[in-house]
Order: sequence, then C-alpha cells, then structure tokens
Amino acid sequence: MVKLTINNHRLEVPEHTTILDAAAILNISIPNLCYLKDLNEIGACRVCVVEVEGVSRLVTSCNNAVAEGMVVHTNTPKVRWARKTNVELILSQHDARCATCVRSGNCSLQEVANDLNIIDNPYKEMLTHAKWTEGFPLVRNYEKCIKCMRCIEICDKVQGLNIWDMSKTGSRTTVDVSHNRKIEESDCALCGQCITHCPTAALRERDDTDRVYEALSQKDKITIVQIAPAVRAAWGEDLGLSREFATVKRLVASLRRIGFDYIFDTNFAADLTIMEEGSEFLQRLQDKENQSWPMFTSCCPGWVRFIKTQYPDMVDQLSTAKSPQQMFGAVTKSYYARLLGVDPHRIFSISIMPCTAKKYEAGVSLLNDAGAGQDVDVVLTTREIARMIRSEKIKPEFLAEEEFDTPLGEGTGAAVIFGATGGVMEAALRSAYYLVSGENPDADAFKEVRGREGWKEASFDLAGAKLKVAVASGLGNTRKLIEAIRSGKSHYDFVEIMACPGGCAGGGGQPIDDGRELAAERAEVLYGLDSVSNLRFSHENPSVLRCYEEFFEAPLSHRSHKLLHTRQKDWEL
Repeated sequence: MVKLTINNHRLEVPEHTTILDAAAILNISIPNLCYLKDLNEIGACRVCVVEVEGVSRLVTSCNNAVAEGMVVHTNTPKVRWARKTNVELILSQHDARCATCVRSGNCSLQEVANDLNIIDNPYKEMLTHAKWTEGFPLVRNYEKCIKCMRCIEICDKVQGLNIWDMSKTGSRTTVDVSHNRKIEESDCALCGQCITHCPTAALRERDDTDRVYEALSQKDKITIVQIAPAVRAAWGEDLGLSREFATVKRLVASLRRIGFDYIFDTNFAADLTIMEEGSEFLQRLQDKENQSWPMFTSCCPGWVRFIKTQYPDMVDQLSTAKSPQQMFGAVTKSYYARLLGVDPHRIFSISIMPCTAKKYEAGVSLLNDAGAGQDVDVVLTTREIARMIRSEKIKPEFLAEEEFDTPLGEGTGAAVIFGATGGVMEAALRSAYYLVSGENPDADAFKEVRGREGWKEASFDLAGAKLKVAVASGLGNTRKLIEAIRSGKSHYDFVEIMACPGGCAGGGGQPIDDGRELAAERAEVLYGLDSVSNLRFSHENPSVLRCYEEFFEAPLSHRSHKLLHTRQKDWEL
C-alpha cells in the first residue's frame, strides 16, 4: 500500500494505482479525453495533467503511478492554464459546429471545453479535409477527429481487426483506415465499437432518419416497426430516463406518437429463429458424420462479416437461419401482408436495432425473399430513435405504457435474452431439449452459458445426447475460440458468437456513456424480464405457432427455407 495526499486529502491505495484512479477514490474528477482504462493509457491529450510537489513539469495522471509520500494538486493555476491551452489547441483542429453534431450534449470534448470556460479560441482553425465513402453504414468525419487513438486501440486490442491506424506525419497526422485502404476495402465488421468509444462525433452511424420521415409522409405507405430485444434495456438512456421507467411499452407509446402504423416486437422473430435454428441443429445432429462442426449461430451480421473475411472456409458452418431482424422483415411482407390484405409493396419495414452492422445486413441484395423490395427497408439504431423522439418533442415521462400490436408483437422470455451474450444459446437449448424429449426443461437449466466472460463453454445432457457448447462475444475472443477449434484444442457442437463485447446489449448502435461499459447492466434488465415472463420457451409462443399453422406449415418447410433461411456465402461485402 502507498500513502499519498491529493488536494490536501490523505489516502492509502495499492501500489501501481494511477493518480487518476487514486483521485477517483476521493471523488475528485480529473478531466481526460484520450484515456480508456486498460486500453489507451498514453497521455496523448495532456488534459489529465496534475501538479506533483517536487516535480518541475506537469504529470499526466492517467499513466503515472502513485508513490509513497506523493503530494498531488489537481487544479492549480498552472494546471488550469495548461489544460486550457491544450484543449484550445485540440479545438483548433476540430470542427466545433456543435449545433449540427449528433454528439452535441454528449461529447467529452464539448464538456471539457465548457468546464474550462473556453469561450474564444486564440488559435487559427486548421481542419483536416478528406472524403469518405458515401452511403457506408459507418461514417468518419475527419474534421472532428482529435487523434486520441481510442478507435485504434478498441479495434486492435478488443476486436482484433486493425481497421484504423495513424496516417501522415507532423501537424498533418490523423487517423484513417489502415494500409491506405478505403473503408469498403477493409475487413471492417461494422461492429461499431469504434463509434461507442470515440469521445467526439468523428465516428458515427449513417443517419437514416430522413428516409423514415419520408415514408411516414407517404399516405399509401404502411409503416411497420420492429423493436430489438436489447433496445428496451437502453433506449431511455439518451433521454434521461431511468431503466425502471423506460419500459419497452413506453417506447411503443412514443413510437405511436411519431405516427408509425404498426409496432411489433423483434422477440416474435427471435422465437421464430429458435424454431428454425434449433430444428436445423437437430437435423445436423442426425447426420453428424457428414457435417462440419461446430454449427455457428447466424444472428449477428458483424460476426457474419468477420467469418467471411477472416475464415471464409468456415462460412458453411453458419446456421442458414436468417437473423430475427431479417426473418421479421420477410414475415412482414408475406404473412402479415396477407393478414392485412394489402400489396406487400406498400409495407415499409423499419427495424430499431442496437447495432450498426444491421444497416449493412438490411442492404444485402439477397435479402429480398418476400418479393417486395428489401425485406427490411431501413434500420435505425437506438441512438437514432432517441433523436427522433426528441425531434418530435415527445416526453416519454408523461406517457402511459401501451401494448405492442398483434400478432407479431408477442414474444417470450427466451427471445428477450437474445440481447445478452449467451442468450441465443440458452434460448436454443431450451427449445432443442423440448424438440428432442417432448418435455420442457427447467427454464434456467442452461444458465451456465450466462456471464460476462468473453469466452464461455459448457456441457449439457440434451435428453440423452451429450452436447458441448461455447459462447463468445467480442471479435478478439472470437478469433481465439476459432483458432482453438482449428488447431484441434477445442471441440464443440454448437457455438454462439456476438461481435460486440457483452452481446447486443453493448452493441455499436446503443447510447454512449463515455468511459462506461454498460452491456452487463443492460443484460441484467433482459434476464430480469425473462425471469418474470409468463412464457419462457420459444416453442410456446402462440403467435409463432399460429404463423406455422397458417403459413409456414413447419420449421424447415419449403416456404420456411425460402423466406427464413439464406446462404451467407453469397452475401456481398
């Protein structure tokens, strides 16, 4: 233990603790911009500097450890002058038009500049100008980049894809796509983790809200919205609502105020996915000797992009089942259009997702099986729908809860946990057990696959069949798992992969709370919803059963294969 003094307060902390962390114990906030704990501790922004008695120069608090007897001052005139100068210099190379920025009000640079009372900048503005590929789901604004290198570190150290790197030299130094590539030429999985870890709006998703407003303005269009499981655990964050109050039913009420015609739950399609994917898995097990193992889940388009670029020889091991988003879109423009008695071309299908890769998936040319244009017309992230709610001046805190429309608004607890890492696996095993034995297991029999670990494995007895399964979230963990499979060190029957750490709850389209990882906290909300659900098994969803009875006949039927399955090998990147 080390004894020191910070701002006249004495404390004792473990050896190797940084000054920044030691100050936090005393609730002393030291501003910073480039710092990401355990990932980016380089002191590049020089905003976290402090004064240490006996040291002539200022010291960066994020990457300097405490020492016995150290006396630290975090806000002296010398410190304030240095911070202000450093931030002014950063602002001289930053597009500071906050009124037209998606991160205005949720920008670390804006907050630090305001706290330092920077009203005028004495330094000449010198912005980096570069073109970006128009229409790509991920957007980079070079003029807003502050060269903190967070995007580089999250992509390199957590996701292992090395999409970003430093480019040019001297005062022209900036961050760009690595190896002098265009973004569409790179191996980008579109996971969006670089967006959620950027302190400014240098990185963001493509904004598609105008396309939705245009559809809403067309009287002949029928606007149908689906809400993904993980969205319900996070949508209120950008609107200042507590998790307890920001229920999915209040989101439904908000969307009705915007003017959407029908509001459904992607949980319906998640249950449908389990019926198809679980049946496919059992079918493969019956022909085990002629199949390549393990079978991989296919719900996450970021993961699909990853395996297509990194391990293309293993793409055929993906389940052919579409993601819940795409199943929902296909069902909407076929089965539901028939129920409504309308031309499916009139339906405009919108999904609200915690994901940026879903924008790519919806645009894959093959995913138009219902024959009325793309099965999903537009994908909005959780952040985009929050912006729409604010734009419409809707105050969810004054709204009563409202129910989803039927029949595609009904989901089970098994579906809602799709938003957490391990959730797809658990839901699939619950129904696979039933499909094999004819009996339901205990709903929590497979909870061993839950947890925050980036790579989990478990073994289960599936009504006499011994199964070994694995779950991974984050593409760095995914690479380790696949390399273990390829080397023969690990053997599994069924593997769930989610591109984002923590699963969809920590997706690249979720609200940004700079410096905090909220996937686990959001996942607890989803598991809580599952635990109190009246239905906890996908095969008991009455709307799904009705859909099979009236339209699909059975899982893996001819019509199911046409509308609910795909060949990922043929997807363009």
